[in-house]
Parts: sequence; structure tokens; C-alpha cells
Amino acid sequence: MKPAPGEKYTIRRKVFKIFGASFHIYGPEGNVVGFCKQKAFKLREDLRVYTDESCTTELMRIGTRQVIDLGATYTVSLPPGPDSPEPTPIGALKRLGLRSEFVRDTWSIRDAAEREVARLEEQSSFLSLLRRISDFGSIIPQSFSVTAHDGRPVATLRTHFNPFVYRLGVAIVADHPDMDELLIIALACTIAAIEGRQA
Repeated sequence: MKPAPGEKYTIRRKVFKIFGASFHIYGPEGNVVGFCKQKAFKLREDLRVYTDESCTTELMRIGTRQVIDLGATYTVSLPPGPDSPEPTPIGALKRLGLRSEFVRDTWSIRDAAEREVARLEEQSSFLSLLRRISDFGSIIPQSFSVTAHDGRPVATLRTHFNPFVYRLGVAIVADHPDMDELLIIALACTIAAIEGRQA
């Protein structure tokens, strides 16, 4: 599956997944570059991203530090390796709870030292409100912008209208020295997992 024009990655929810959730990550040429698996029956969020569906090579982990709540912080880590027996944090994602619930989805994107380096914000307050009050809210497309702390645009994310398959496109607008592209992919996978739980 090739991303839409202008988009670099596509996150697509796997069909007919009963327990947990899983997502294929497609690259610019339409090839699978990652497979995100959400473990079921966990009080804390636990997402693992692998190179493919065989789940033999792990790319990163996304997990909460406490039982999931509106303002949960998701730590993004590289998996343990020969030189590091423990996961190595590369950043964190914090959903701004009250603002996200009642205004529009907003996330703080932080580096490994917990400094905010960017924010993701839903672009349309009107569509955000409509999604919350409409019986068809789950199929109303969402658009997000990622802006670095210095005001420079970094990326955009948008869902593509499809009542049967969840699909989130990721466009990288510009490279930024404070933003690891893995953090953007991690954020996209986290949003896809949360939307899947709310659908």
C-alpha cells in the first residue's frame, strides 16, 4: 500500500484482530517497514514495533508508566541489545488530557531528557467537536500538525475516510535536529491504538 501523495508513511489497522490491536507501517514505496503490536489485557499500554509481522526483530517500544489515564505519558524506547541490557529511552509522548478531551487532541512530544521539543495538535476545532458529539464521530477524518518548539512545522498526520479500515497518513514536512523520526512514527502508532480503543 503506497502512502498518499505527499505522505511518507501509512499506518493501517489490521483487519479482524479480536484481542489487542496491530498495525502495518508502510514506507514511501508501499513496502512494509514496520509492524506495531498492541498487547491485550494490559493495565498499562504496551506497544511493540517490529520490522515485520514475524515479530523477530524489535525496533522500539511504547509504554505507559502507570495505569492508562487521560494524561498518561508514553515512554518511547529502543529495545535491549548486546550493549544495553535495558530499553534505552529516546523520548516521551504526553497527551494533554483535559484539552484533548474537551477542545482538540493535543500531545507534548519530549526528548529523552523530558524536555518538550514539539507539540502535535488537531487542526480543526470544529471537526474535533463534531467527532465528540456525533453518532458517526469514529468515521470523521482527523488532521494533526506537529510543530517544533521553535515554531517550525515538522510533520502532519491525517486519517483517510474509510468506514471499514483505519488508515493514518504521515507526512514529514521538514527535518529538525531535535526531532527523531522514530518519535513521529511512535506518535502515529499511539494515536492509532487509542482511536482503535475508542471506536
